[in-house]
Amino acid sequence: MLRLRLCLSLSIQPRIDNMRLSKILSRRDMLTLSRATITALFVGGCTSKKSSFAQTSTNKTTLPTCIVSPQQTEGPYFVDEKLNRSDIRTDPTDGKVSEGAPLQLTLRVSGVGNDSCTPIAGAIVDIWHCDALGVYSDVTDRSFDTVGKKFLRGYQVTDNNGTVRFTTIYPGWYQGRTVHIHFKVRTAEVSSRQSYEFTSQLYFDDAVSDRVYKQMPYTSKGKRNQTNEQDGIFQGGGDNLMLSVTENQQGVAATFNIGLQIA
Repeated sequence: MLRLRLCLSLSIQPRIDNMRLSKILSRRDMLTLSRATITALFVGGCTSKKSSFAQTSTNKTTLPTCIVSPQQTEGPYFVDEKLNRSDIRTDPTDGKVSEGAPLQLTLRVSGVGNDSCTPIAGAIVDIWHCDALGVYSDVTDRSFDTVGKKFLRGYQVTDNNGTVRFTTIYPGWYQGRTVHIHFKVRTAEVSSRQSYEFTSQLYFDDAVSDRVYKQMPYTSKGKRNQTNEQDGIFQGGGDNLMLSVTENQQGVAATFNIGLQIA
């Protein structure tokens, strides 16, 4: 009964069926679609087996350790580079390091059950995001062509504590989107060899972004024109996908707990 009530209370999230379309649409096309509704996938009988995942937000102290929150669009820029690395700042094709405020990102992946979380070892966690000027690697867009480049992409495999750590830079911004990081979790059920996949996005507090963007090279981009609340994709559950951030002299450290419901 608890799962049913939880599912019903969250099922009013906006919807959009763009998971496949996002792979073939340009950034501008995706931004147009994001004004529509975003599919929210939930635990407890509201989703198919492939996408039956839940997540947790580290800054929701009044909620249980593992709570249900929405899956969000993959977007048009996922490329399965198969780059197993923790530091994703360097482009392995030419050795160039992406400039920007250092970001240490820690993600913890757990299985959800009976209002508790059990760490999942061996899950593949990919992250990808734009550089300080809003450019993604290894894709073609109307404003850039970076095919062949591999900066700011990579994956790690969770350890026995379900943890992965990445060294990257604070993402920049581009027209029509708030500041965000994409991530994808892939794992497999040993008994059936059924693979599972969960894709979503992570967000930063607007005040943190404003402080970071006072530095070079972000200042050369000009003032950003999109906040979290103005972002159509963020409106589909972004409040439950906020990173817990600590700022220091070395840059920014951010954490997030991910809970997976694999039925």
